[in-house]
Amino acid sequence: MTSSPYKHKVGELRPSQILFTYGIGAIADLPSLSVVVMGLDGWDKTRTLELSEERLLAAVRQELGGQVKELRSPPLPPESEGSYSPFDEAARIGIPVNPFPTWMLCPKCRLLAPLQSGLFELKTNPYRTNEARYVHKNCPKAQKPPTVIPSRFLVACEHGHLDDFPWHYFVHRGPSDCQGSLRFEEYGVAGAATDIMVRCNGCETKARRLSEAFGEQGKQNMPRCRGRHPHIRSFDEECSKQMRGMFLGASNGWFAITLSALSIPIASNQLTQMVRDNWITLGKATSLEILTVLLSAMQATGQLQEFAKYSVEDIWQTIESIQQGEEETDAKDLKTPEWEVFSLSVPTQNTNEFQLRQVAPPTGYEQYFDKTVLVERLREVRALIGFTRIQSPGDFDDAGDIPSEFRAPISRNKPFWVPATEVKGEGIFLEFNETLLRNWEKQSKVFERANRTRDAQKQWLRVRNLDPKKIPPPSIRYMLMHSFAHALMRQLAIECGYNAASLRERIYSKPPEDENGPQAGVLIYTAAPDSEGTLGGLVNLGETKTLGYHISQALASMRLCASDPLCADHNPTQGTPSLHWAACHACLFSPETSCERGNKYLDRSLLVPTFADKDLAFFQD
Repeated sequence: MTSSPYKHKVGELRPSQILFTYGIGAIADLPSLSVVVMGLDGWDKTRTLELSEERLLAAVRQELGGQVKELRSPPLPPESEGSYSPFDEAARIGIPVNPFPTWMLCPKCRLLAPLQSGLFELKTNPYRTNEARYVHKNCPKAQKPPTVIPSRFLVACEHGHLDDFPWHYFVHRGPSDCQGSLRFEEYGVAGAATDIMVRCNGCETKARRLSEAFGEQGKQNMPRCRGRHPHIRSFDEECSKQMRGMFLGASNGWFAITLSALSIPIASNQLTQMVRDNWITLGKATSLEILTVLLSAMQATGQLQEFAKYSVEDIWQTIESIQQGEEETDAKDLKTPEWEVFSLSVPTQNTNEFQLRQVAPPTGYEQYFDKTVLVERLREVRALIGFTRIQSPGDFDDAGDIPSEFRAPISRNKPFWVPATEVKGEGIFLEFNETLLRNWEKQSKVFERANRTRDAQKQWLRVRNLDPKKIPPPSIRYMLMHSFAHALMRQLAIECGYNAASLRERIYSKPPEDENGPQAGVLIYTAAPDSEGTLGGLVNLGETKTLGYHISQALASMRLCASDPLCADHNPTQGTPSLHWAACHACLFSPETSCERGNKYLDRSLLVPTFADKDLAFFQD
C-alpha cells in the first residue's frame, strides 16, 4: 500500500502482474480476501521509474491525449541488502487496493452482509501479509470470530462496469425497504447456482434460487447496470446495458488494453542514438555547464562511459538538435518502423539494447523465406492504457479499433503518466518470400477460404452485437503467418530453454495494396520480464541448419492432431460461431501471453496438407 488512507499491506504481486494479470480495475484473489486494484489517482508516482520509448509514448498520447508526459514503472521498493521492518516506510511501498466485492459470507452462520454493515472486522499481521482477513465479530455459532469469505458472485457489463451483486434487489424481486439480514444457503456439494438459495430473515417468504440470476432468466430478473467503476470510486452518468451475473475470478472479468513497441534505433548518427537511449538522464540538462557537471558526476560512478570519446560540446549540440528540431513520431503504426529495420530495408546501427545479425535462410526452405535475421538483443516496452470486461481486446486488430464505450479508464481524471514495463531478450525474425506468397493467395481454394473466414467473422461479431463494418477481418496471409508462428513457437519451446509462456509472437502483415505494404514477416522473441530473457538459447536455434530442422519438425507435427478428425474438420461457420479452422489446444493454441490475437485466426491447413484439406497448404512437399 501507499501512504494514508491505505494503511495495511495485504499481499504481494510481481511488477508484470500489476500490468497484465492484476492491473488497474482487476480483482486480485488473496488467500482470505479479494481486492480491486485502484486507479492511478492513488498511486505514489515518486516510487516509480521513468521508462524511455518515444514511439510508444506517442502512441499512448494518441489514445489517451497529449497530456500524457511519461511512461513509468510500477512502484518498486528500494533494493537493500538487508531486510527492513514491516513498520518502515519502505514496507508501505506498493499499489493501492480496496476490498471487493464488499459483500462477505460467514461460513458458520451463513450470514451474507456488506462490509459497511460494521459486522466484520479487518485482521492483519504485519509480519505475514498473506494472513489479512475479515472476521465475523459476533457470530452466534462460533466460539471465536470466524474468517469470512468474499461473495463469489458479481455483476458486470460490456461497458467495463463492475458492481456488487444486488442481493437485496434480487431476493425481494425489486426495490424493498426490508431491513432483514440475508442468509446464503447451499444444498449441494458442487457449488452450482442451482444448489444455492438466498433467503431474507426479515420476510421469511422471501427466498430465491441463485440460478435465476443467470442465462435468459437473468436478463429479466436483474436490474440495469449502475455504471459503477469501483477502481476509481465513480459512476458513469448512464449505462444502457443489463447487469450480467459473473463468478469471482472469471477469466472474462478483466482484459488489459496494452500498447507495445520494440526499442529500435531511429537515428542514423550513433551519437544521436546514444543520446536518445539515455534521454531520461541527459534530457535534464538545460545548459552546457549543467551537462558538464552531470556527465562528470555520472562517469565518476561508472555510468555513461560510452560518451567519454565524445566532446561535451558535441553532446550538447546533439541534445539541442533533438529538443528543437525533433520531428513528430508516427504514432499510428508502431510495427512499420520495426518491419523496415528487421527486413534490413533501412540502415541500422547496433546498440547496447538492439543487435541484429543476418544469416542465410533455413536449410531446405530457401524458396519460402527471403531473410533470416537473428535479434541477439532487443528491448520491448509495454504500456497499460485501459481495460475491458467481457469483451476481449484480442477481438480487434489494434487497440485503436476498440470502441470507446467498451473501454474503462485507468484514472478518474485524464492521466499524466501511464504504467509500463520493459522486457529485454532475444528473437528470430523470418521474412516470407513475397512473390511466392502472392501466388499462393491467388489460388482459388485459398481465396475461397478467405471469403468463408470473412463470413464466419461476421456471424461471430453479430452474436456479440458488434458492427462487422467497423472491424475488418485480417488477411489470409496474416492467418498463414499467425499459424506458422504458433507452430514454430511450440517446437522452439522444446529445445530453446524457455517455457512456452516465455515466447511471444509479433506478426508483420500487410497486403501490397495497403499503405506501407507489402509486409510479410514473423518475429519470435522472449517475453519473460526476468533474467530468462537473456539466455541466448533462442538465437542459437536460429542458425541456418538448426532452424531448418525445427521448421521441418514444426510442420510435421501440424499434419496430424491428437484431436483429429474433430480438429481438422472444424468449420467456424457451423455450430457455435468461432474464428479458427483446424486449430485446438492439442496442436496450435498457445498460452495467452504468447498470442497477439487471443488464439483466433489460426488454421494448420494453411501450413501443410491435412486429411480434411489438402489443397490449401503453403508449404508443399
